[in-house]
Amino acid sequence: MLASVGVRLSAASRWKVSLVSVSRRLCTKHPETPGSLPDSEPPQQRRPKKDPAECSVLLFPGQGSQFVGMGRGLLQYPNVKEMFTVAQKILGYDLLSLCLQGPEEELQRTVHCQPAVFVTSLAAVERLNHENPKAIEMCVAAAGFSVGEFAALVFSGAMNFAEALYVVKVRAEAMQRASELVPSGMLSVVGKPQAQYKHACLQAKEHCMSLGIEEPVCSVANYLFPDGRVIAGHQQALDFLQQNSRRLQFTRTKPLLVSGAFHTKLMESATEPLREVLRQVEVRRPDINVYSNVDGKRYMNEKHVRRQLVTQLVSPVKWEQTLHEIYERTHGKKFPYTYEVGPGNQLGATLQRCNMKAFKTYEHVDVAIHEED
Repeated sequence: MLASVGVRLSAASRWKVSLVSVSRRLCTKHPETPGSLPDSEPPQQRRPKKDPAECSVLLFPGQGSQFVGMGRGLLQYPNVKEMFTVAQKILGYDLLSLCLQGPEEELQRTVHCQPAVFVTSLAAVERLNHENPKAIEMCVAAAGFSVGEFAALVFSGAMNFAEALYVVKVRAEAMQRASELVPSGMLSVVGKPQAQYKHACLQAKEHCMSLGIEEPVCSVANYLFPDGRVIAGHQQALDFLQQNSRRLQFTRTKPLLVSGAFHTKLMESATEPLREVLRQVEVRRPDINVYSNVDGKRYMNEKHVRRQLVTQLVSPVKWEQTLHEIYERTHGKKFPYTYEVGPGNQLGATLQRCNMKAFKTYEHVDVAIHEED
């Protein structure tokens, strides 16, 4: 299936830095070699010890961060134009035009915004490499929020750009189809310390059953920061939570502009298409630490990557736990520089709430450059 894409462009995913095999040839099929290690340098050379004060961490945003105008000014950086050319061939439409000009309602659609966030995030890596190559060279860890995990895995050398984009395309289409099966959505919630989110979801499901909805879904889909959650499920359940927010000890609720209840059981029908396409592409062990949304732990090998990416669809994104895992350190040990590469700065906001000391060395690499920049 992938071979029919007919794209070969090795330059588009080469960062030209000292990380070993940070990204692979774009759309060259390789034989599957389960259990094998990357054909690169020994592990001790791949992850040399570095001064923590000079190390960096890259964070890749997810769906919801997109906006019309992202990508403006990025074509001046190496490889970015080729990346969008490859994207047009794989996706079958002009992604660059959609990012720059919209229309917004089309960019917001799951099938479009996931590839858009993926490509522009990796374009932001090119900008960072051009302006601050040491940040790339000294990168020791990466994590991505939901679809952002795929960009993190490409950056780490675990997947190549074109194959990962094709997987993202299949994933987005499957999630869109799953979303259309039942009215559903996602609700951002900030609660008081005494708020009980699981109990609130239970009450919402009981309300749905009283309306005649069989097997209602309402659960925490994203753990963002202390007392910050995203709850997803049947639309009637989310309406109940909003209507009863004060009683449930919620201080703020806000519906998200997404098409369905991502990272819940309502995405079950999307898992098999994703599992199948992941069997068709090459996956390697990451060259740097990449952390999984499923449990906040780093990926260990290629089988682990494939398994967790599928599980992620129907499991909550444990972003708060991931940040704790990345930035946990002994007292007195300095924090790395953190770069959010991609549209929006939501991940920086969550880092600020989770770890103020780590946030002090945070920087956002913007994906829209104005003329005065």
